Amino acid sequence: MSTLSEIGAWVQENLAELIAAEHVPAASVGILADGEVFTTATGILNLNTGVEADVDSVFQVGSITKTWTTTLIMQLVDEGLLDLDAPVRDTVPAFALVDDTAASAITTRQLLSHVGGFEGDLFIDTGVGDDCVEKLLAVIAEAPQLFAPGERFSYNNAAFVVLGRIIEVLRDKPFDRALREHLANPLQLTHLATDASEAIRFRAALGHVDSEDGGEPVPAPVWGLVRSNVPAGAMLAMTPRDLLGYARMHIDGGTGPDGTRILSAESVAAMQERQVELPDLGLMGNAWGLGWEIFDWDGGPVIGHDGGTIGQTSFLRIVPGAGVAVVILTNGVAPVSLYTALMTKILGALAGVTVPPLPAPPESPVGIDVDRILGTYSSSVSESTVRLDDDGRIWLERTMKGAFAEYDPAPKPTELVGWNGDSLIPRVPEHGMHIPHAFVGDDGAGRALYLHTGRADRRVDA
Repeated sequence: MSTLSEIGAWVQENLAELIAAEHVPAASVGILADGEVFTTATGILNLNTGVEADVDSVFQVGSITKTWTTTLIMQLVDEGLLDLDAPVRDTVPAFALVDDTAASAITTRQLLSHVGGFEGDLFIDTGVGDDCVEKLLAVIAEAPQLFAPGERFSYNNAAFVVLGRIIEVLRDKPFDRALREHLANPLQLTHLATDASEAIRFRAALGHVDSEDGGEPVPAPVWGLVRSNVPAGAMLAMTPRDLLGYARMHIDGGTGPDGTRILSAESVAAMQERQVELPDLGLMGNAWGLGWEIFDWDGGPVIGHDGGTIGQTSFLRIVPGAGVAVVILTNGVAPVSLYTALMTKILGALAGVTVPPLPAPPESPVGIDVDRILGTYSSSVSESTVRLDDDGRIWLERTMKGAFAEYDPAPKPTELVGWNGDSLIPRVPEHGMHIPHAFVGDDGAGRALYLHTGRADRRVDA
């Protein structure tokens, strides 16, 4: 195997070319191996200002925050303050949903592994006060139930807002303060921000989004998402070095840099245990643990999480058995080729892990039971209709809803082709990815009940 210095030199030599190919303004990369850390950065943090990225620049980590929220929850378990398998209402009586029976039964464990079954993309601004997370519970109370708790996986941001509220109640402090006092400070992290007012103390990346004319990306109109969703990943920003400090704690069985116990070894292991299996969804894992995605890659297992905010994308992969972790932070949208090139090279060389290729359309599409998949599927984010054209081709037409409609109200129709069983895949990639579309469940008439792309959108046509 290669040494960290050899791989670091390769990354440093190739990173500028890799981000240019992906039209990503800047990227920062960190690698942990054999107890040593390598970091490098290149590019422009903000095309409005021309400020260059360096290794001390902070980028948003997006939904990687969910693993931090999980760690904070598991600390409460360690202290005997929380039972993962007790109803959430035992701790947060205000937790409510449209389906009261489901709300009364849902457990913390189910929230952590995205099997709560309720609508989960509720990016509503409830202000910037310390009560913003608590206020979002009133919005979550209007969320419909898609399936019975524990039945299947469907990625759920709102679930982690509820988890954030559990932390606030049991710690008697706002979520971001709990994160700093119980994780960031004990880990001795130096370049970390929980919101824009803290990020401005550092060289901070601004996200960049697609331009309307299809040209080079342009600066995002805002720095972050709404504060109410901070426990799900709306604002947390840091350097790769700081994120590796967090990853090292999970590799080391829960101890911090000075040997302080931050999380029990039992809770570290519990977070990595499989809770639910996933359909084949490309970049998402094969299974989900408590907070962590689990990847069944040759040479693994590998755990990790990805993050996406407004124009920023992040990746974290950890090979606990090899003591290796890799962080890629960018201020661009879905830089998939960059991720693939770096993760394949680094994990192969330092951990003996084979990163599988991302899904792609087969040369000869597999046969599909068309009657099973045609129809309309809906969520709070979008409504998707799967139809057949006169030539027998399958198309997905999507209309965005709510805040998402402001950015892309009517995306272009996507042609889907048979890929694997009841899963179809776009013929043409979007942001370099062919995202599988799995048609799962049964509506009682032999048709798929859900269109699953990580989130399960429920059929709404009769």
